[in-house]
Amino acid sequence: MSYVNHYTPSAKPTVPESELYGPTPYDINFAYPIHKETLENDRTKLVPFIPAVHAEAYWKQVGHRPEIFRYYPYIFGTLREFLTWFELTIRRQTHGTLFAAIDKTHPDPEHPEWGGSFAGVTGLFKTAPHNLATEVAFVVVFPEFQRTHVAKDMIGVLLRYLLQLPSASPPGLGFRRVQWTAHPQNAPSIGLAERMGFRREGTMNWAWVLPDELAKEGRPGRIGDAFSGKAGRDSVVLSLCWDDWENGAKEKVEELVF
Repeated sequence: MSYVNHYTPSAKPTVPESELYGPTPYDINFAYPIHKETLENDRTKLVPFIPAVHAEAYWKQVGHRPEIFRYYPYIFGTLREFLTWFELTIRRQTHGTLFAAIDKTHPDPEHPEWGGSFAGVTGLFKTAPHNLATEVAFVVVFPEFQRTHVAKDMIGVLLRYLLQLPSASPPGLGFRRVQWTAHPQNAPSIGLAERMGFRREGTMNWAWVLPDELAKEGRPGRIGDAFSGKAGRDSVVLSLCWDDWENGAKEKVEELVF
């Protein structure tokens, strides 16, 4: 039987200037409910990242600190690059999102409406709704808030949001698997995950093709493939699953965070 293949590559998507900060009124376009009461404790809360509200403050923290992204698989050179990535990769993809972490113990006189200081971000990526699985990713704690309660708080409330059943109080989303991946040399990231109850499963080899700016943190890639000569990197894979949650991990998180 004869066949045809009419596939043609799509043009690389772009975001016009007028859409960089999303629509008005802002639509987070997220497939799941935001349970505000689940996403906070006495010290820290997670709120949806809204570019018009948070992007410039975010860039002020990270734009001149490329070392923050040393172990990440991508890096942004400008605020516009970040906004374009956010609109295409986060907002327009209904099963991923980004949260801003607010430290309620540290008031920000310039933004009293935030109820605290903008301390970092974390998000959900690679969500597979048909498998009830997702990945905690893009975790950034701003330097001023590192080695405080912020990192464990924001991951703790996020885990509660993801792993609690919808019928629980406070309610969650009822995922079965929450994944965490990290550069093999990123000891702080792996350590935070393990402290929060994640268990190491192994290493995923050649998980990412790296941009040239991060090539020194990877290993030489294959010559002759579609990304000939570009470096790549592995990822350590950890997980915290529903049965872990119900057999001690929930209590561990509550002891650390609540």
